[in-house]
Amino acid sequence: MSEKTDSKVKNNAARPPSFWRRFGMQFGIWGVGIAMWLVFVVTASEAFTSKDIYLAFASSTPLFALMAIPLTLIVITGEIDLSFPAVMALSTATFAKIYSGTGNIWLGFAGALIAGTLSGYFNGWLVTYFAIPSLVITIGTGFLFRGIELAWMNGSGVGLTDKELAGVSNLLVGRSFFGIANQFWWAVLATIILWFVLNRTQFGAHVFLTGDNKTSAQLMGVNVSRVKRKTFAIMGFFAAFAGLVASFEVSYFWPTLGEGLLMNSIASVFLGGTSVFGGIGTVTGTFVGSFIIGAINAGIVASGINAFYTQVFFGLVIILSVIMQAVISKKIKR
Repeated sequence: MSEKTDSKVKNNAARPPSFWRRFGMQFGIWGVGIAMWLVFVVTASEAFTSKDIYLAFASSTPLFALMAIPLTLIVITGEIDLSFPAVMALSTATFAKIYSGTGNIWLGFAGALIAGTLSGYFNGWLVTYFAIPSLVITIGTGFLFRGIELAWMNGSGVGLTDKELAGVSNLLVGRSFFGIANQFWWAVLATIILWFVLNRTQFGAHVFLTGDNKTSAQLMGVNVSRVKRKTFAIMGFFAAFAGLVASFEVSYFWPTLGEGLLMNSIASVFLGGTSVFGGIGTVTGTFVGSFIIGAINAGIVASGINAFYTQVFFGLVIILSVIMQAVISKKIKR
């Protein structure tokens, strides 16, 4: 191979994914989301032309969007995490225990975030050290974390109505700006931070390289195992934060915290254009996908459709998004 050809191969290997390769899938998926929204505007115009329903979205959707956004990084690396609902509960239980034992709110807050981060890192370590599929590992750790939390709390919840907690509650879930719930602004902030990490840092480039071609990434000097462990740790951190937000929103910690949020989070990631095959995705797409999922929830009920059909719509959305990803991916490769 000549020097010129060799240099060309190296440049192509190091070149970041093209615009269409990274964002092409999202245009089709977002088009589906916009079409759904227009259908709901027509069929439930009274609800979907009122600002109240969008304020409700801003309150409820971030509860799973805060986990869907960091989950995007894991999926881009070609992995998955199914344990984050249990991490939510275990981390919030840590907050409740530390606060009840010491009376120190911020010590409890820090303890919850540390517990979540360590739980996520533990997931990543198991996946990379033993080379076991993350699907299997995180099913197991999901049961493990949930079991520890339930045994620790003896299956009981904890009220979060102390006057001393008012400041934290207002910070996490208050209505400080334009009457919009603060959890919405936290989701926006999480999107901005992780967008920067994913698109403007070396670590973000390594995340894409790891998911796109693990072997090539290793040949280029990327520590694939370290990259994956970090993405799982980030997931754990945000799961802990989401657990605190969800608990303070209702002023109570339920031992079943997180149950019911798994599918919404995963659906948001795939609906936002992140490839199930790894190597492609954006957190902004997931952010928008989360609110499309929220709109489907409300739109089905507001349109007079039986609420039991919500699961049907979610199933169709996930299947459609994965099929579109496969079709578009083949066209991009050609």
